[in-house]
Amino acid sequence: METCSEEKKMITEPLLINKNPKGGIRTLPFIIANEAFESMASTGFMPNMILYLCREYNMKITEGTNVLFFWSAASSFLPILGAFLADSYVGRYLMIGFGCITCLLGMVLLWLTTIFPHARPVACDYPLRDSCESATGSQLMLLYLAFGLMSLGGGGIRSSSLAFGAEQLEKRDGIKSKSECALKSYFGWYYVSVSASSMVAVTLIVYIQDNLGWKVGFGIPAAIMLLSALCFFLASPFYVKSKANTSLLSGLIQVLVASYKNRHIKLSLPQAAEERYHHREGSVRLVPSENLRCLNKACIIKHPEQDLTLDGRASDPWSLCTVDQVEELKALIKVIPLWSTGIMIGVTLSQSSFPVLQASSMDRHVSRNFEIPAASFCIFTIITMTLWVGFYDRILLPLASKIKGKPCQLSLKQRMGIGLLFSTASMAAWAITETVRRRIAIDEGLSDDPRAVVQMSAMWLLPYLVLSGLAMAFNMIGQTEFYYSELPKSMSSIASAFLGVGMSAASLVASLIMNAVDDVTRSGGKQGWIPSNINKGHYDHYFWLLSALNMANFVYFLACCKAYGPCRVEVRKALDNADGMQEEC
Repeated sequence: METCSEEKKMITEPLLINKNPKGGIRTLPFIIANEAFESMASTGFMPNMILYLCREYNMKITEGTNVLFFWSAASSFLPILGAFLADSYVGRYLMIGFGCITCLLGMVLLWLTTIFPHARPVACDYPLRDSCESATGSQLMLLYLAFGLMSLGGGGIRSSSLAFGAEQLEKRDGIKSKSECALKSYFGWYYVSVSASSMVAVTLIVYIQDNLGWKVGFGIPAAIMLLSALCFFLASPFYVKSKANTSLLSGLIQVLVASYKNRHIKLSLPQAAEERYHHREGSVRLVPSENLRCLNKACIIKHPEQDLTLDGRASDPWSLCTVDQVEELKALIKVIPLWSTGIMIGVTLSQSSFPVLQASSMDRHVSRNFEIPAASFCIFTIITMTLWVGFYDRILLPLASKIKGKPCQLSLKQRMGIGLLFSTASMAAWAITETVRRRIAIDEGLSDDPRAVVQMSAMWLLPYLVLSGLAMAFNMIGQTEFYYSELPKSMSSIASAFLGVGMSAASLVASLIMNAVDDVTRSGGKQGWIPSNINKGHYDHYFWLLSALNMANFVYFLACCKAYGPCRVEVRKALDNADGMQEEC
């Protein structure tokens, strides 16, 4: 059996044989650096953006938060679109290159809004919000164009970066280089670098923005993005640049089109099995399953002479699909109800603007001479998630297995459900903190000054932030593993993108909920729950509402779990136990 050292030797040997090799380990640092710097630059803009919109563009809290919701939705969805275009048309190299240039243009454009005064409305005293001048259409268009270019570019990079790096380890000149050892090392360094860059962004870059101003604070991420683009393009002569193939997403759409075209075909009884089905060469599944039978019409061969070519392929893929394609779409449809339960936790986690407003009105001093920037408090969520993942995998599971005497772990559904409960608890903790903060602000006579700092430590936000980190560790990671385990291996690209689609939908739902709450609570000329002056509103009521919606979502999750039935892993374990095999984690 080959060891990792032997495999690494096999990877590096071609570099000695071929004077101008393509791909290999030496290209990976450039790809990892490209994504790490892009993540650092993009994340560096986000935490303080609500303050920039409110203070520099004179936006109301709800208006600025809506802008960030839509920006987040676009940033989460565009990587899926980018992956489809890269797989089907342009290839991964061109998609990442396009993303680098576009993202850099967006960041430079956003930085320019801090330099030229005419790019923003006239500065306004914050307490006199009602008399402030609103941004003009051209000013807003420039701002939104910057956001759009950043989302478009980030989507291009994130859609293809990880897969492009793995592509560099594929076979070259018949010599094995795609070793499991090298891939694991690459994936590990990739995720570590992205996590580390995010931590730097929410601490160092945010601190610079708070202390050196917007010009320097926005100029540094733009410079980092320039470094990201240079890292990627410097290694261009050495990359393996595979051509685009047909995307899996296209195959799923073909099933829908073909089943609609063949909607007039009458299916025979399951016991009769008179139909002849089209399947891939070497496919294990020759007959489609009986669930969602209407989709089976997409793979029925009506006229073999017309429907099939001489080599056995479909003459028109939009009229005849394979059994595997049909089953892939069925698997996708089956997981959608459980996927939808993740939208509400995404709504909770997308409320990133309000903690910044709260923290900015609280005492953030760690010592007499140093205070934590308001936008840096999200680091506690990231640290909690990171520590819990390590504790769960390296300490808790081995200890529980040792006590129980056999390998054990929480099921994927259990982890997802626990994450939903933590999300509910985090919103309740947040509501309690805001109730106390608001009462102190009123008692100190600070209701009319939204920038005033109340005599209350910002560390009161830690319960909310820690519980949010645990919710992400349980539910978000559990969701990703669930999609990978339940969907066929051929759908791994869709499994990796499913969470991003959910977060995109969550940002839109969050915007809808916030606008509905604001409209209803403002009726009759009232102040409303979410005014621009945080001390005069009832943000605590809004957080309690989100907590109640999260609890209702948990009940919906239980119903979806029951309807879904056992997972593939659970079925496999049951079969193994029936055969007397040892239970595996």
